[in-house]
Amino acid sequence: MIQLYNVSMGYKGDIRVLHEVSFEVHKGEFTFLVGPSGAGKTTVLRLLYRELSPTSGNVIVAGKNLAQISKAQIPYLRRKMGVVFQDFKLLPKKTVEENIALAMKVTGARRSFIRQRVNQLLHQMSLVHRRDALPEDISGGEQQRVAIARAMANDPLVLLADEPTGNLDPRLSLEIMHLFEAFNFRGTTVLVATHDLPLVQQLGKRVIRIEGGRVVGD
Repeated sequence: MIQLYNVSMGYKGDIRVLHEVSFEVHKGEFTFLVGPSGAGKTTVLRLLYRELSPTSGNVIVAGKNLAQISKAQIPYLRRKMGVVFQDFKLLPKKTVEENIALAMKVTGARRSFIRQRVNQLLHQMSLVHRRDALPEDISGGEQQRVAIARAMANDPLVLLADEPTGNLDPRLSLEIMHLFEAFNFRGTTVLVATHDLPLVQQLGKRVIRIEGGRVVGD
């Protein structure tokens, strides 16, 4: 589902962020990408959803070589992906329900289907009582669940999460990981970037370790 072959990424001359990174994540796997801040984890995720293009090497997602797709094709690639950001990126003037629904509206989904899917996700995420609240009026853990619901709204093949528990306490962090496990159980491939090693150790999943822009363990 995800393949990186000898991927290097450089910024502004000689600054190298990634050095010949290679790994594969198979369909249906739940994998952690771990390493300290600045190791290159976020850069890997940005390459996977084509916000960046590598200096060299190949990035392949769901059988598509991302170097060979046009700018016009990027939105269609992203519809196969759900992305959960560390800072949530919720729209502040839209309610919980509207934030989740927006991901489906941009694909042209029918109103009746959007309503049905949003209701399903609100129940799954224990957010029914928050459906009409604005992001500023709910807790950090609830905001994270809204972000996950939005990422999963279109039933993506791949779920990418960048430090999704960075601002949460250990109990809430574990709850978030159990939500990811539930989606993974239904077939979604999950890749989570984190530096929270105690949390990772509790879950017993595959771990790819990156340090200084290089894969140093798998």
